[in-house]
Amino acid sequence: MVFILGFNFPESRLVKSALSSFYGIGPRHTQRLMSKLYIHDTARVGSLADKQVLDLTAELSNMTIENDLRRKLQDNIRRLRDMGAYRGRRHAMQMPVRGQRTRTQTATAGKLNRVERFG
Repeated sequence: MVFILGFNFPESRLVKSALSSFYGIGPRHTQRLMSKLYIHDTARVGSLADKQVLDLTAELSNMTIENDLRRKLQDNIRRLRDMGAYRGRRHAMQMPVRGQRTRTQTATAGKLNRVERFG
């Protein structure tokens, strides 16, 4: 098991999928991080040197990911609701925010636009 930024990853897992498992890091950020640290696309977590793991952890700690990003998203939605913006009211009413139709197919918006998002 390799410990990266508070998470244990099995040694057989690909570095690409291990990085993508963090909230806020997608395929593009994963590719940039791996190329910056000279890690091959098919490298496994167990094959990384200790220095590479430390460099990877340092890079990830400088990024806004996981709980910090979730908190930032909640704060942005709360700010919109508090100032009474149109988008904030739509979030509060659990309705589509970005101009989607409301006559039908609003189930997804109802799931996503809870009053307290992710909480």
